[in-house]
Amino acid sequence: MKIILLLIFSIQMLFAEKGNIVVKDSLFSVEIKRDDWGVPHIYGKTDADVSFGLAYAHSQDDYATLEDVIYALRGQLASIYGRNFAVNDYYVHLMNYWGMIDERYESDVADDVKLICEGYAAGINKFLHDNPNLKKRSFNKVTAEDIIVGFSHRMPLMFGLDGVLKKLSKKKPPEFIGSSGDSQVGDFDMLASNVMAVGPQRSTDGYTRLWINTHQPWDGPVSWYEAHLVSEEGWDFYGALFPGSPVPLIGHNTNIGWSHTVNEPDLIDVYKLTTNKLNKNQYWFEGYWKDLEVRTVDIKVKIVGPFSWTFKRTVKSSIHGPVLEFDHGSYALRISSVKDLRFLEQWYRMGKSKNISEFKEAMKIHAIPMFNTGYADRDGKLYYVYNAKIPKRDPRYNWKKILPGENKQTLWYEYIPFDKLPQVYDPLEGFYQNCNSSPYLATGSRVDASKPLPDWTGIEKHQTNRALRSLETFGVDPAITREEFFEYKFDVEYSRESIIAGVRDRYVSEMDKKGVPEELASAIDLIRKWNLRADSMNTSAAISILTLPNAFKLEDLKYDRDSVTIKLRETISYLKKQHDRIDVPLGRVVRLIRGKTSLPLSGGPGTLRAIYSKKEGKTYKAVAGDCYIQAVEWGPEGQLNAWSIHQYGSATRNEDSPHFDDQSKSFSKHELKIIRP
Repeated sequence: MKIILLLIFSIQMLFAEKGNIVVKDSLFSVEIKRDDWGVPHIYGKTDADVSFGLAYAHSQDDYATLEDVIYALRGQLASIYGRNFAVNDYYVHLMNYWGMIDERYESDVADDVKLICEGYAAGINKFLHDNPNLKKRSFNKVTAEDIIVGFSHRMPLMFGLDGVLKKLSKKKPPEFIGSSGDSQVGDFDMLASNVMAVGPQRSTDGYTRLWINTHQPWDGPVSWYEAHLVSEEGWDFYGALFPGSPVPLIGHNTNIGWSHTVNEPDLIDVYKLTTNKLNKNQYWFEGYWKDLEVRTVDIKVKIVGPFSWTFKRTVKSSIHGPVLEFDHGSYALRISSVKDLRFLEQWYRMGKSKNISEFKEAMKIHAIPMFNTGYADRDGKLYYVYNAKIPKRDPRYNWKKILPGENKQTLWYEYIPFDKLPQVYDPLEGFYQNCNSSPYLATGSRVDASKPLPDWTGIEKHQTNRALRSLETFGVDPAITREEFFEYKFDVEYSRESIIAGVRDRYVSEMDKKGVPEELASAIDLIRKWNLRADSMNTSAAISILTLPNAFKLEDLKYDRDSVTIKLRETISYLKKQHDRIDVPLGRVVRLIRGKTSLPLSGGPGTLRAIYSKKEGKTYKAVAGDCYIQAVEWGPEGQLNAWSIHQYGSATRNEDSPHFDDQSKSFSKHELKIIRP
């Protein structure tokens, strides 16, 4: 598939005067300009003013999600949505986020970060003041502390804490408990991403180019919102953020840009406690019975209509961390970075960086506990780091198993220094990539790689299909044009070395040897002839992708010939029922559905043009994968150009807005809109 750059470049961005507003309260003042795509460009005197405006604009476009995020971090979701959300509320109390805030907010949060949090909170409060009809719930004013807790609440869930809790809650304790891979990445359900950069020596025109290409859910609390922030204090950042964030988490300023991909370091350890039969609130540690910290908390649960009930629950903590009690025993959790309140500060400093030195200093705050980070700048510098706050552990223990909780040898207090993490600076290859894959093959050459860390760190060894295809496109082209830079990102092919290709060949071979039943012959022939591409018009792709098992890494693959055959029969039945044939073009099956809009999509699970979908009636509705995308380039003289696209539009929850889905058509066609100059 060729990207037609004329189409990309033809999408012009003009400010619409009718969308310009000035918003003020007693402390903050900001001008919000909406472009023709409804994207807010926010101008203020100070960074705090701009954060105030960001919150106001985001509230205009998606107040409902912002409100849910705040209820979640306060541990109040069950009071709104009922008992199914009590788990979240208990989790907030268990982790004691608000206790940490009470104890350490003043000392640990930098003054300038407090200001932008205060501005952001004030922006939501101003929006509620201007829209009193939205105050349907007993919603107290948002505070700066809410914003900090929001980062603490979300982060452990992103690196697998929910998966660990699910394992522990089973009837029998699992033998292996390591957190690596528990963020649903392996099932293609949630978080992934690509980042690629090309230096001037690999470009035909001497440009430095960066792809910002995270793969997130398309809706909900970790879906992207696009904004441009400009202050007189030097902020000029264009990027994307999650609901509740006063700063962009990915994007670029005039000098530098970066993006993240999810990585899977082991950041959570579980300990089996020996409890006192005579006193359930004591555990054995270093030769004596030690008291657990015990608190009683209230959890309000909506019953029906206006009626609710407040339940009292006990939360406990040991020297290791929070404690959970099950029929099969008591367990304590020790979680990396859980008491760090500087997540937001690090992203803020990254966004204010003007060069690689300042960016590295921001990264060395080392508060953000995960995420590969890929960087490029106007000086032609490339930088990639396997960012992770990995505990220093005693190598005598198997840290993926449940650990003994009786002695201090299994406790850790320090982390592997940032400088020891796998990283690449100014690679000899003139390019890097990470697609949720091994950091040691970021350039395709181990010459550029750092010294490997021990296996117990959980650092990935595998290559995803996206990593393979990135190396087979960007990685082998010594002179990349702008057109090729765009074309490679939207690649829809599975590598011949990919898991799904291997599964296809194995299954077809086994069925040929066994003897193909007549009713399956035509379907298997389609799969056999599939060219491993996921073009929207490909008539073999739909049946192949819907049938064949796939995985991020080979050890996660669940292959059984008979199971694949059962799935194939189900796919045949589905395609015939909904489309009257089995050779259905992929784009008729996999769709972008947004209100009344329904558009064909190319790409699939694990392609560089990543699309993850779920069956919904006649189609497979796309729910995650490629979403907010940004391309940035700096020329030999520092010229800055940038493009972006959102899978929907800026008005993420407002169906009455023209920006509810106005970018969807371009997204479907692999087109981007100009955002700079």
